[in-house]
Amino acid sequence: MAHSVIVCLCADDFGLNEGVNAAVQRLVAMERVHATGALVGAPAWHSGVGVLRRMHAEGLDVGLHLDLTQHPLTTGRSGLRALILQSYIDRCDRAAVRAEVRAQLDAFEQGVGHAPTFVDGHQHVHQLPIIRDELLDELDARYGSYPPWVRRTRTRPQGSAAAGIAGWFKATTIATLGASALAESAQRRGLPQNRALLGVYDFSGGPTRYLRLLRGWLSAAREGDLLMCHPGRAIAQGDGLAAAREAEYQALASRHFGQLIRELGVVLWPMSHILADAD
Repeated sequence: MAHSVIVCLCADDFGLNEGVNAAVQRLVAMERVHATGALVGAPAWHSGVGVLRRMHAEGLDVGLHLDLTQHPLTTGRSGLRALILQSYIDRCDRAAVRAEVRAQLDAFEQGVGHAPTFVDGHQHVHQLPIIRDELLDELDARYGSYPPWVRRTRTRPQGSAAAGIAGWFKATTIATLGASALAESAQRRGLPQNRALLGVYDFSGGPTRYLRLLRGWLSAAREGDLLMCHPGRAIAQGDGLAAAREAEYQALASRHFGQLIRELGVVLWPMSHILADAD
């Protein structure tokens, strides 16, 4: 068996629908997933809050999946491309961004009963110019000496290459949109981050391909890396990733994945614990 490496497997989009909530809950029970990011404005947020509270009490990293595009609380929905453009040409309303960040953090704290263990962004919006400044300033002001960890989107080339040229290009593009600037700003404020992000692909290929991708990502993983996933159950109306979510769930819940992590010597663990042990 290869030398063990400790990484965190994080399920995004908790609260999006009941199928996502059910998939995450099952994978947490199987000790496959050790972190989940919640969409506090999404349809199944309120019905899942009790589950989040219980899973956090049992050791799960529960965080805010900051959403400015699909289910914001105080602003209108925005297309991702438009938001990227506005942030880069300094046309984002800083006050509106800060108000939205505060509203989502308030909703999280009121629902779950504690500060988020981490914060990241739906469609990685947390790293964009203006948005990252307002978010990190708010985290610093709220949490001071006990900050949440913040997702770093820096890719690990060996891992992103597992998804082919298209997957590598997508992962590289995501990182280029703000990974370095976010890391510098987070470091200045003392906000911890994962080392690298794995799990970017084109959401195609079914469970068999996803298992192959998992092998590639985990083979390239290093201590402190974060592997994101988007599992779900059943076909949810209006969710364009429903088939991919089901495929991810089937792969992650399978005995083949259990065999894979044993073969590669991978230990799955909450990122908060990994970062604490590294201090």
